[in-house]
Amino acid sequence: MDSQTRERIDSLIHSNDVILFMKGDRTQPQCGFSARVVQMLDSVVSDYETVDVLSDPAIRDGIKEYSNWPTIPQLYVKGEFIGGCDIITDLFSSGELHGKFGVEPPERVQPKITVTPAAAAKLVEYLQRSPGKGLQLTIDAHFDSNLGMGPVSGNEVAAESNGVTVHMDLMTAQRADGVTIDMVEGLNGPSFKLDNPNAPAPVNQIMPQELKQLIDAGKRFEFFDVRTPEERQTAQIPGTRLLDQETAAYIGGLPKDTMMVFHCHHGGRSQQAAEHFRERGFTNVYNLAGGIDAWSAEVDSSVPRY
Repeated sequence: MDSQTRERIDSLIHSNDVILFMKGDRTQPQCGFSARVVQMLDSVVSDYETVDVLSDPAIRDGIKEYSNWPTIPQLYVKGEFIGGCDIITDLFSSGELHGKFGVEPPERVQPKITVTPAAAAKLVEYLQRSPGKGLQLTIDAHFDSNLGMGPVSGNEVAAESNGVTVHMDLMTAQRADGVTIDMVEGLNGPSFKLDNPNAPAPVNQIMPQELKQLIDAGKRFEFFDVRTPEERQTAQIPGTRLLDQETAAYIGGLPKDTMMVFHCHHGGRSQQAAEHFRERGFTNVYNLAGGIDAWSAEVDSSVPRY
């Protein structure tokens, strides 16, 4: 690493109390591990900075050497290197991450999980073949579930059903109440099926003409532009608000049933942003299909196309 890159990293770390080197940014993480850490930090601390290593190859390679740590994301608090996703998850589950910010950890609520007799029989068989390991359930921010065998650290939340103990990290436990684990027959033989009643409703797609009708009817909703400031200078839809960190904090204070519409150029980036907030419990989230380009073509030709 050259001295200039080292100085840049050193300055970033020591000029911010909390800084996360990640893929993407706080509003639009670009990998599952970064998204997981962002969600944990969001639930503990409101004010922190992120650095998108994808947009700066020198920082991306340099931070690995600087920290002597091979993976991204990486978290620093008051100049101290905390670790990557796995370590942060363990600290979050134990409550130690909350302690670093002087915050009380959330109550360790034990979710009710049902393991059907058919699933229990097979899981007991797998556990007998895996000495020293326990059954681990993870439910990520997308509510995608994974069931597997792994070491038990002692910080997990545990729930028992039909003689089977399910171990979960703290975030999974908060998403798992009411989960049923069953065994079903498929084309390739028997497999496990997880039913989670907590999974949020999907992001709705709204067509430009539909959105125009809502606006004309005086429907109240929040309308966010997830493009870059430079794109917004080129063209914008009246009544929209640029999605930056200040706006993200504003959204965090809205009621969870607030109708929110996101748009970008063609609909891809705004879909990601909409999913991000859906995962944080918002239940009335829309993506403008085709983005501002479709809006210009179908609703308002005075909006420049680019």
